[in-house]
Amino acid sequence: MNLAFTLRKLTTAPLPAAVIYLGLLVSLLFTTANSISDLFGKRAEVAAVQAMLDQFESRRPATAKGGLAGAAPAGSPFLDGATVTVAGAALLQRVSSAVAKFGGNVLSSQVDLGAPSKAGFVTIIASCDIGQTGLQQLLYDLEAGMPFLFVDQLVVQTPAGFSGEGKLRILLTVSGQWQGAK
Repeated sequence: MNLAFTLRKLTTAPLPAAVIYLGLLVSLLFTTANSISDLFGKRAEVAAVQAMLDQFESRRPATAKGGLAGAAPAGSPFLDGATVTVAGAALLQRVSSAVAKFGGNVLSSQVDLGAPSKAGFVTIIASCDIGQTGLQQLLYDLEAGMPFLFVDQLVVQTPAGFSGEGKLRILLTVSGQWQGAK
């Protein structure tokens, strides 16, 4: 009975009741503010993901605020050519000119006009030598431009005593989809 009397005295006295009331009010306000802050964070996260999805769906570059700026690559996403042989030659020319543009040389190449596992795709294998910075630019140029090209395999071999200067020897397998005769 002593505990009940003490509890009744705490809850009916004005000062302890006011302190308890203020404590509950502060905790309620804190919980509400925390929930609203979390809601705004989730909303911003959803907006960022939606913007990224829109960019991927339309294949357009991001605005200057988001990072990349500039026009989308022009041209067909498929390899051009009336026949698969012409499409293979176009792919070989595209890769060779990209290698040359970044200071490299194509040492040898081979065209695969359609492996059964990759129906509709034309693949080339090229052995090149190129500088380290040129390799980065080459890979970006191949995969970011039109037609859509895919670097399937990349093997990099450094010369003996490589100190960051000189050329790397690379074996590059690139493929692109041929749409077929129109």
